[in-house]
Amino acid sequence: MASWNSTPLEIISQAFGWSAFFCWSVGGYPQVILNYRRKSVVGLNFNFVVLNSTKQLSYLIYNAVLYFSPAVQRQYREKYGAGQMIPVAANDVAFSIHAVVLIAFTWFQIAIYERGTQKVSKISIGIVSAAWLSAAVCVIIAWPSHSWLWLISVFNTIQVALASIKYIPQAFMNFRRKSTDGFSIGNILFDLSGGVANYAQMTVQSIDQGSWVNFYGNIGKLLISLVSAFFDLVFISQHYLLYPGKKVGKCPKLDDESREPLIKSVDHPQSENVCLVGTNVF
Repeated sequence: MASWNSTPLEIISQAFGWSAFFCWSVGGYPQVILNYRRKSVVGLNFNFVVLNSTKQLSYLIYNAVLYFSPAVQRQYREKYGAGQMIPVAANDVAFSIHAVVLIAFTWFQIAIYERGTQKVSKISIGIVSAAWLSAAVCVIIAWPSHSWLWLISVFNTIQVALASIKYIPQAFMNFRRKSTDGFSIGNILFDLSGGVANYAQMTVQSIDQGSWVNFYGNIGKLLISLVSAFFDLVFISQHYLLYPGKKVGKCPKLDDESREPLIKSVDHPQSENVCLVGTNVF
């Protein structure tokens, strides 16, 4: 069983880890609070929420199984070395649980607040369906040979793939509207801070162990931070440089049509009088 070589480095690593947990967890609340104050989710792209839901749930499965399962930990050490530390910490599991709960609450807000003409695109539904179908097939493949480490790596791959595309609908919606009105920049600032703290934690652990397996042994955690940091900078540029202070006009008062389910059939098309802020772009 691997252990820390330096107590001070262990303390520093824990400090960075829980700092990342704090930033990433608190970072989800500005959007929730903004939705509550406006009593509206117009400006929050539903495709982003759909993709993020599967991303966070996949990440929770990966973190929880690798952290709690002795069988998976044994397979990890057989692959990367008996002296290697497990690359998932308690703060990673805590963050994943919190993120899934917060996403569920966001869906509750989407269900009860004004949403204009927004709906979930068929592309997003197709991507999410393909992700879960692939995961189900991999479970069937892994079950006979008990290839659990490989199986959770599939969930890790899913969360990285979705993290790479989940921000695109929101970024493009901001571009189309020439405004970030309705999308909280507080979430982005906390997310970027959490990513920096996450890298610092991984670096401290690698220094203590004298090995960089911590990075390539959990490539998902590394890639997700890189992708998130890139889009965080995009959103910060949109909010503070490209569209500072720009707001869009309010949608007309909701009628019965706008209260219908998010996904409509082709037999019930949208009204031609569509407010720009509710436009889906993915």
